[in-house]
Amino acid sequence: MFATISDPFVDHNAQISVYDVPENDDPSTYSDTPRLEIELPKGPDGKRVNATNIVWLNLNEALFVTFDNGSIRLYDPVTGDELDEFFPHEKKINRVSFNLDKTLFITSSADFTAKLYDVVDLRHLKTYKTDRPVNDAVISETKDHILLGGGQEAMSVTTTSGKVGKFETRFFHLVYEEEFGTVKGHFGPINALAINPNGRCYASGAEDGYIRLHFFDKSYLDMKDPVPEEMEEGEEEFDEGEEKEVEEDEGSD
Repeated sequence: MFATISDPFVDHNAQISVYDVPENDDPSTYSDTPRLEIELPKGPDGKRVNATNIVWLNLNEALFVTFDNGSIRLYDPVTGDELDEFFPHEKKINRVSFNLDKTLFITSSADFTAKLYDVVDLRHLKTYKTDRPVNDAVISETKDHILLGGGQEAMSVTTTSGKVGKFETRFFHLVYEEEFGTVKGHFGPINALAINPNGRCYASGAEDGYIRLHFFDKSYLDMKDPVPEEMEEGEEEFDEGEEKEVEEDEGSD
């Protein structure tokens, strides 16, 4: 099976269509009639909603759909019933990406954030904040890193330099939500990112019409992520190898 999403048009609401793909039949004999059609009605405010991404979850247990109003819905692929809905963002969700085994997913939004969730219970785990719209984000399979891409709105790019438009790929630590690096190259907003499952390179596609393939250098591949530690009140910081002297009180007879 495969599924498609369509935008609203004239009097027709947005729609999800699910098609069957016979295993042993000639493709020319496939039916162009969907097995299931799910109409996406207007929101509570009367505005039409546009679906932006659709993904099959593990074992085809549900259709995972993101929308331009910042919401995510789960649909039953057999009956078309809505299983769940929640609002991780305040603005449009541009892209959603899953890790390789589909246990985590990350959303990219026009509200300047990307958010990491657990697939099983849809629990919010981390938020990665930026100062620009986020068009895509991916999860590294070999390191606890998140790659974010985006930039200034495309309509303003013609009057903006690459430096001001902030069209770099940004690197965040998955656990600590801290940005630790950027990679430049594009002179338009980054619309798509993909990282090799072996963790040795990634690709970025931007509004400037280029797809750039980046290979990580040895220093990145060998780097070890530091574990930040907060000192407790009254605790002193010591250099590595330095021992703390402990004074023992001698009791007097």
